[in-house]
Amino acid sequence: MANESRPCPCGIGDRFDYEGCGQEVQVEHIEAYVCKPASTDKAVIVIHDIFGWQLPNTRCMADMLAANGYIAICPDFFAGREAWKPSDDWSKFDDWLKTRDARKIKKEADAVLKYLKEQCGAKKLGIVGFCWGGVAVRHLMMTYPELKAGVSLYGLIKDSDDISNLLNPTFFIFAEKDEFIPLHQVTLLEQKLKKNCKVDYEVKIYPGQTHGFVHRRREDINPQDKPYIEEGRKDVINWLNKYV
Repeated sequence: MANESRPCPCGIGDRFDYEGCGQEVQVEHIEAYVCKPASTDKAVIVIHDIFGWQLPNTRCMADMLAANGYIAICPDFFAGREAWKPSDDWSKFDDWLKTRDARKIKKEADAVLKYLKEQCGAKKLGIVGFCWGGVAVRHLMMTYPELKAGVSLYGLIKDSDDISNLLNPTFFIFAEKDEFIPLHQVTLLEQKLKKNCKVDYEVKIYPGQTHGFVHRRREDINPQDKPYIEEGRKDVINWLNKYV
């Protein structure tokens, strides 16, 4: 739960007890987790939150995508720098975050795209990101035209954010009770998109949900949230299926 001492909504939520079905690989200067279905030319880049590429929850989401027919890759977009830990001193979070700018990941994105195309035979590409990764998705969807669909899940919004130059369809998932993404900011985002965006988009707010609900809430111990967790995950797959 976010509070005064935590300047970010990323309380760990439910940490999944999950081993993962894929494998770790080296992609140029970074490591990555990859899970592949039997045969496909469709791939999705999965961008982690502040807890990094090894968080079991994020690997579970990658495996979910693979089970739906996509090569799923979750690279270390922190490029070897330490991920945040729930036990870390939250008073130092802002300084930590300054060294991990979600808008400055071109070197890593270039390496991953090259790997997917040359090593995995991927021809149709999408991208999904959670929290910190949700911000990264917005940036990359304005940078790489080969990314045919993007899903940004509860990426923090700044009033100054300009996302009117999205190159391909992008889906934005938010939680109604996210303490760090006020609904008025979501409304402002929608207004900017409606006025300036030239590609398909959707902004959806899930009632009663809190930050991280799609990948950091376990339906078996959050029964009241289960319909929204399942709906969010299904919506991610449907968006990718529509455009990738």
